[in-house]
Amino acid sequence: MDDFIFLLTNEEPKYKQIYQQIKSLIEQGRLKTNDTLPSIRRLADTLHVSRNTTLTAYEQLVAEGYIRGEGRKGYFVNEIEQVFLHDEERPNLIQKVNNREDIIIDFRAGAVDQQHFPLKAWRQMANQVLPLKNCYEYGDPFGEPLLKEQLVHYLLQARGVHFNAEDIIIGSSTQQMLIYLGFLLKQDFTSIILEDPGYNGAREAFKLQGFEIETLHVLENGAQLQQLAHFYSRLMYVTPSHHFPYGVSMSIQQRQTLIQWAKNVDGYILEDDYDSEFRYTQQPFPALASIDKSRVIYMGTFSKSFLPAIRLSYMVLPKALVHSYKERFAQFEHNASSLHQLTMATFMAQGEWTRHIKRMRITYKHKINGLVDELNKQFGEKITILGEQSGLYILVKVHTQLSEEQLIQNAQQYGVKVYPTSPYFLQQPSSEPIVQLGFSKLKIEEIILGVDLLKKAWLIQK
Repeated sequence: MDDFIFLLTNEEPKYKQIYQQIKSLIEQGRLKTNDTLPSIRRLADTLHVSRNTTLTAYEQLVAEGYIRGEGRKGYFVNEIEQVFLHDEERPNLIQKVNNREDIIIDFRAGAVDQQHFPLKAWRQMANQVLPLKNCYEYGDPFGEPLLKEQLVHYLLQARGVHFNAEDIIIGSSTQQMLIYLGFLLKQDFTSIILEDPGYNGAREAFKLQGFEIETLHVLENGAQLQQLAHFYSRLMYVTPSHHFPYGVSMSIQQRQTLIQWAKNVDGYILEDDYDSEFRYTQQPFPALASIDKSRVIYMGTFSKSFLPAIRLSYMVLPKALVHSYKERFAQFEHNASSLHQLTMATFMAQGEWTRHIKRMRITYKHKINGLVDELNKQFGEKITILGEQSGLYILVKVHTQLSEEQLIQNAQQYGVKVYPTSPYFLQQPSSEPIVQLGFSKLKIEEIILGVDLLKKAWLIQK
């Protein structure tokens, strides 16, 4: 293909303009299936921009499925099955605001990007496993061996921990596994330390079991580990790679401090590694369990990184707990779909999981950057953004006299749903209201519209 000649302005990032121009050429049919695109270097030279600029534009097009890279051959246009509307036929989101029941920009955190879900590949894997005899039987009560073997490889490569397959337990959700685990741990432990603020789903699971709760205070800059000397509990539940909800990560020194504490008190740390795949400024941190897996109960889930509806989570038990757990629950039927477990095992074995994570990391990085940029543009110093370096949501601390409830209600009146953080606090919430904005399922244009409506709803002058 001949070089592209685009008129670039200074009104928005140049990578974004290049991405939009190429995307438009594909949607209009001016770029056909399997057309070759200019190389990153050639396009950069033509447009007088850096190679990183053209690379970022191509990466976003790859993430959204418009183009593909084929090693040293270059980049090519993919077949696009979607029928694109002409500009005059496109629904105008702004016009819909006038009828506020017709539009809801939902900044919900518990969702994933539907547009980039690998539906075709997932269907193919499901069809491959359906003839297997395992799909027509009750599965292993502790998880399908094929999935466990794939998790062994993945956790070593991605989280730096070598686990044995027999130590892995598959379940339907983190909360469900915490309830089961609580029955086992109650034999030797009566109390547990929880982060404050922290994941309220875990808190409810431990309350159901009758655990006495101590709180580890977490500030916007991290956990207050100087409290460790004053706890009497020997169990602790933490989210070290991406604290829920503040988004801060524990340093290696803090992780070592926690492990040493667990050794000193002869206790365990429950490490909830719920969305560690999505870190945008650097590679994901090694898991806490990589320091000492004998003191850590490691927990992960496919709900955040793949699909909430799949209901697949897992935990890895220290050797000292494996036999007792399996003995206690040997007579319980499995509560996670064997079909989904086998499909996921095949999905991982054929490399689709790794490709999916890489693709979604690029996609979500683009979205979170867009959200943060738009919030800063609209609100300036009237807000403080927390947790913008990782995860599938951010927190926005609003410097206003309005309460959290008022901010949520005002946003709702403008067709926007934002979410409270007060349920995550056990003790006194923040002195200023903090709302949670999930971005994973929204398109960039929806994010921009949502922030614009929030500005109107909250009437904050920059």
